[in-house]
Amino acid sequence: MSLSLVSNPYLDDHSAKIRLKPVPWEAYQRAGHVTQEELALIKKVDRQPRAKAESLLQSDGQSYALLYLRLLKKLQRVDTQQLLLVLIADALADHDDRIPLFTKAGESDPDLPYTPLLRILESQDDFVQLKSIQILTILLSAETAPLQGQRLQPFLNTLISLVNNPTAHKRDIAVQSLEAILPRSECRKAVWANPPIINGLVDILKQSPGPQMSYQVAFCFWLLTFEQEVAEEINKRFDIIPLLTNVAQSAVKEKVIRVIVATFRNLVSKAPSANLPSMLVAQLLPFAKNLATRKWSDEDIVDDVVYLRDELNARFESLTTYDEYSSELTSGHLSWTPVHDSELFWKENATKLNDKDYEQLKLLIRLLRESQDPTVLAVAAHDVGQYVKHYERGKKILTDLGAKTRVMELMAHQDSNVRYQALISVQRLVSHPWAAV
Repeated sequence: MSLSLVSNPYLDDHSAKIRLKPVPWEAYQRAGHVTQEELALIKKVDRQPRAKAESLLQSDGQSYALLYLRLLKKLQRVDTQQLLLVLIADALADHDDRIPLFTKAGESDPDLPYTPLLRILESQDDFVQLKSIQILTILLSAETAPLQGQRLQPFLNTLISLVNNPTAHKRDIAVQSLEAILPRSECRKAVWANPPIINGLVDILKQSPGPQMSYQVAFCFWLLTFEQEVAEEINKRFDIIPLLTNVAQSAVKEKVIRVIVATFRNLVSKAPSANLPSMLVAQLLPFAKNLATRKWSDEDIVDDVVYLRDELNARFESLTTYDEYSSELTSGHLSWTPVHDSELFWKENATKLNDKDYEQLKLLIRLLRESQDPTVLAVAAHDVGQYVKHYERGKKILTDLGAKTRVMELMAHQDSNVRYQALISVQRLVSHPWAAV
């Protein structure tokens, strides 16, 4: 893996300044922190032209890899840690062949290379933390054996803080690191077991980032959805289908659309029943039909678009009207689709909300309680009124489930349409005595 795959101007600019700063190596030697042999080696590369350092790494790379890691393990000053990290990164830059010099350092000392790098992730110095993440990303992603939890979890804990940080360069480095490690199955499982990382990625997309960051975050989701459990659960837990649909619809770069469509293909091929209903609610079918008419430079996107369009179309054609309503309810994205205002629909289907111990009715009530979206609240309040209108016994059921109290609260909502729909529903809830009393 090339170091350039995890790069950022912040790291580049600070690294250039750190290379020029003096470090008191002789003082370390006099204090007994550095041996005479270590001092001689480090002086040959400290503040020397890159060409000279490259020559030494070519001839004695293993000695220098061990030197940098051993010094990092025992020296605590921030400026010294900064320089050692820069020297390690310089050694790895554009030299994948040198990665084993560092990953195999454990043969000389079982603490190397990871213990000192993981320890300084807790540094209060931003550069030390971020440069360590950059180097760890390279080493971890290059390991041939499955990664152990004690190495991976501290790394992921730092990524959690970075991906949720408001500072742009911290988020950028975290996302690049995730892109680099997620091709590994054990890393996908570990990231999935740390929901704050997924939440951080979702929040980045919600902030309408530029095309490059949109692509990188979508690329992370694409990699994650190669895991069966992720494909089955990610939309249910993080509501990514409508979000990715919006990103793709507004994207100007083909690569952003390509990676999102590829993500949708994974979701459909691995977990169709979990994802197709939400895709239909998100109006992905007309979008897929539109994409299928465009000209693309990449043939892979054509195959994925056609696959997605055909699967969505087949599902759509097999849906009954109640299936459509149920899909909308399950997705949590209620909107003023025709079924809500259809008297015939409610006459034929109101009692279906009672099936499986009122499963669908409870979903409707949960939206009333939890949604912050005025449209969802207005539609949900309206549907409660329709349910009661066409199923008189529903009044007592709704009261027992707490829906009546919640609808009455919504009569004071700041949105006028929510207030109106809540008023109509309350009138229906209190207009007649309970038939079931």
